[in-house]
Amino acid sequence: MTLPAFSLVRPQTVAEALRVLQDAAPGQAKVIAGGTDLIPNLQMKLYAPQLVVDIKGIAALRGIEWSPGQGLRIGALTTLTELERAPIVREQFPVLAEAVAAVAGPLQRNMGTIGGNLCLETRCLWYNQSEFWRRALGGCLKLPMPNPHAAHPRTICHVAPGGKFCWAVWSGDSAPALLALDAEVEISGPRGVTRRPLRELYKNDGMDRLALGHDELLTAVHIPARAAGRRGTYRKLRIRNSIDYPLAGVAVAMEVDDQGICHAARVAIAAVNPAPLLVPQAEALLVGQKASPELIEEVARAVTRTGKPLTTSASTPEYRREMLRVFTRRALQACWDRRDNVEHERDTGD
Repeated sequence: MTLPAFSLVRPQTVAEALRVLQDAAPGQAKVIAGGTDLIPNLQMKLYAPQLVVDIKGIAALRGIEWSPGQGLRIGALTTLTELERAPIVREQFPVLAEAVAAVAGPLQRNMGTIGGNLCLETRCLWYNQSEFWRRALGGCLKLPMPNPHAAHPRTICHVAPGGKFCWAVWSGDSAPALLALDAEVEISGPRGVTRRPLRELYKNDGMDRLALGHDELLTAVHIPARAAGRRGTYRKLRIRNSIDYPLAGVAVAMEVDDQGICHAARVAIAAVNPAPLLVPQAEALLVGQKASPELIEEVARAVTRTGKPLTTSASTPEYRREMLRVFTRRALQACWDRRDNVEHERDTGD
């Protein structure tokens, strides 16, 4: 579990960090912020970069700024604890406050950053293991290992042995909440600063997960002002409620008037696909409607059609798919009932 050898640089500005990344060979540099994802992966020898770029010293990447006209800007180095405790987030964006509060445990939230949480490595039961364990199986499609009896490394997916697509899942909590809030990400690179919808950051590919160049850096997250005040909640399935990654996650954000009519809605899921995903059918079904058991069940079915859980975790795909349905029903009902502060307890089904 020792770290591989690498060079470490600590830039003090975004421009300096970008120069370092640009000078590094593609695939040979890793960015570290809180380190709660990168360090364990380095210890497991999932990758061995030549260079690690520590961006914690870049003060410009910290902070939460709110403007009624511009919305909410969150610096990429803002910790999950800071985000969870920020009054503006708790009052105006409850789905995000709940999602970041569900990440791991207090120590990890104190260290982990929103930028790092959005750039997590995808996870799989066959990938996130020790080097000794992986070598015994000959590796996998995501990380092949040499077979002493073959001329080339094995490239097999243990989840879907007949295919060449990696099903390692996106196992983060903040991304579905931010998708439900129509968030954008701010990307800094050699061509300047750009903003793009968060959904465009993800490729839905377990091996090539992010549409982020090797010489680019995620510097901030923007939530539009129109998303402020949306009722929202996040539901998460995990084995241990104190620390584990999600096995399935559902985020819901809605605008509902005093008559109970929905005027805007977003439903997003995580931990069952190689990317966090919006469920576009949900908005079409919900807008203009009042709550009814039939409507909620129809949306829940749309969510289960979008989710594609496979044997990437210790839990069965059937159970995770069923919990997507259960969580969607509960989240929608909670939003309509104005139960925005959802008690985090282990959900085991209806």
